[in-house]
Amino acid sequence: MGFLCDFSIWVFAFCLVFQSGYGFYLPGSYPHKYGIGGTLSVKVNSLTSIDTEMPYSYYSLPFCKPQEGVKDSAENLGELLMGDRIENSPYKFKMYNNRTDIFLCQSDPLSPDSFKLLKERIDEMYQVNLILDNLPAIRYTKKEGYVLRWTGYPVGIKVQDVYYVFNHLKFNVLVHKYEETNVLRDMGTGNAAEVIPTVGNGESDVPGYMVVGFEVVPCSVMLNANAVKNLQMYEKYPTSVKCDPNTVSMPIKEGEPIVFTYEVAFEESDIKWPSRWDAYLKMEASKVHWFSILNSLMVITFLAGIVLVIFLRTVRRDLTRYEELDKEAQAQMNEELSGWKLVVGDVFRAPSDSALLCIMVGDGVQILGMAVVTILFAALGFMSPASRGTLIIGMLFFYMILGIVAGYVSVRLWRTICCGDYKGWASVSWKAACFFPGIAFLILTTLNFLLWGSHSTGAIPFSLFVVLLLLWFCISVPLTMVGGYLGAKAPHIEYPVRTNQIPREIPPQKYPSWLLVLGAGTLPFGTLFIELFFIMSSIWMGRVYYVFGFLFIVLILLVVVCAEVSLVLTYMHLCVEDWKWWWKSFFASGSVAIYIFLYSINYLVFDLKSLSGPVSATLYLGYSLFMVTAIMLATGTVGFLSSFWFVHYLFSSVKLD
Repeated sequence: MGFLCDFSIWVFAFCLVFQSGYGFYLPGSYPHKYGIGGTLSVKVNSLTSIDTEMPYSYYSLPFCKPQEGVKDSAENLGELLMGDRIENSPYKFKMYNNRTDIFLCQSDPLSPDSFKLLKERIDEMYQVNLILDNLPAIRYTKKEGYVLRWTGYPVGIKVQDVYYVFNHLKFNVLVHKYEETNVLRDMGTGNAAEVIPTVGNGESDVPGYMVVGFEVVPCSVMLNANAVKNLQMYEKYPTSVKCDPNTVSMPIKEGEPIVFTYEVAFEESDIKWPSRWDAYLKMEASKVHWFSILNSLMVITFLAGIVLVIFLRTVRRDLTRYEELDKEAQAQMNEELSGWKLVVGDVFRAPSDSALLCIMVGDGVQILGMAVVTILFAALGFMSPASRGTLIIGMLFFYMILGIVAGYVSVRLWRTICCGDYKGWASVSWKAACFFPGIAFLILTTLNFLLWGSHSTGAIPFSLFVVLLLLWFCISVPLTMVGGYLGAKAPHIEYPVRTNQIPREIPPQKYPSWLLVLGAGTLPFGTLFIELFFIMSSIWMGRVYYVFGFLFIVLILLVVVCAEVSLVLTYMHLCVEDWKWWWKSFFASGSVAIYIFLYSINYLVFDLKSLSGPVSATLYLGYSLFMVTAIMLATGTVGFLSSFWFVHYLFSSVKLD
């Protein structure tokens, strides 16, 4: 009975935790109930542009500052790495209190530098990003009968060589009434998202609302600077401000100030709090997106099935024939032997730069494991767009934890190649802990100097550099060394055949083997190039990426195709008596990174036509190089490990001296 009681308590606790987690539609975002008249504060994020890809601080331009001073909001490591700089703003609302013609401030007369900078930001199409209750401001525009959704609003616009600034903002806040009866009605129905904790004194008769939408309409309105000389912030502008988004009338001029105003209206909406992010997640051409992904999955699955069937039939036929040859006379068997069984004494000969191969395979396992676990958690909803920076934090966390796997795989593979010798395992572990992070550190540091020189908020602060180095050397490196120690203690993999002392000469080939290896990356690239377009668009075009479920399926399919491609090419090389399969099996699947990098260049030329300046192009290519390096290590590792298993299994299945 005691056991059953304890078991019941644990089950109840698990269900309670699971149900409470299920209750939050977007983990990391907490529903907040505001009473009528409650204060709503708008926050500002970095100014962003798809023309430069370099974010800048909101207050780098002559915008109004809050009375209490500019303060940084609580930020996490992921937000800082993404270039987000969230700060308070002077925009404040009262819940369900509609107001118009609110005077915000008058800027100082524009100095020559401020005037020039403001024109540059308008030319570069920089967007102002506002946040209310964790919701980014969204802007709707109509074009040819279609409604387009944008996050943020432009700083200004250029019309006939005249620069206009959007100095009046019209806010529309969508709210949904909080009803106390929702808690009782949905108890036991599974609609845990409705179970919202009460904020305040708990009085059920006090009406409250939750923010479910945040829309902004920017306007350029001619405002009289002389009329606001005696006005204080949040007082009413002397005359009515007419906001017409189709006209502009506030040109910026050097030596003259800019007057900023705003208005706010609250609208009760049927949108419930769990669904308030739906407007942001509706991507353009969504039907094409889903159809393309499904079509790609079907085609690649069909091709992979054909490759797998042909491959299995060929190998099975060879194994059957050579098993029958073992029963015949030894002389006759030796006369008929050809192809892969002739390299039996060289197939497990240690490759050149074997330590480097082991290190790259270990790092590849670490990167692949990080990608699989991160995308899986994101697909389950633990890293939603509402929780800014959690995706980057999750990637860093899982990468550091999986350092133990990298050390283990590197050292055990190195011991296998070295026939069980465990001396020097610490050196292999150390190099595995520093190889890919060292490449990443070199690339990101170079790019960071460019961002520092441009005074961009995308630059990683020096203090954050120190934090990253501490995480690297205090967590990742020790875990990798622990994994290496475990790999040194684990038994190495025994080869099924002996290796000859004198290497066999490889016969001349009709075609360069590396040409076939480089061409092998086309099939893995075909599994992800459609998904790659949406990923690139989310990174460089400011769109929200959310189909992690499909991304997880594509990742698994990519792993399968990489394994099959590498197996086939390894078998083809062995059949022509080329026993140097180690590196070729790695790059057969790892060559997909070359095609991804070429696709990145194509995306830069044809999709990011407006990307301006050599610094922006260098940043784009640098980040693309960092991405393809990680992909090369991960996909190459899949190909090598699958080929190693195949070669070991193949020569273990036949008895050849």
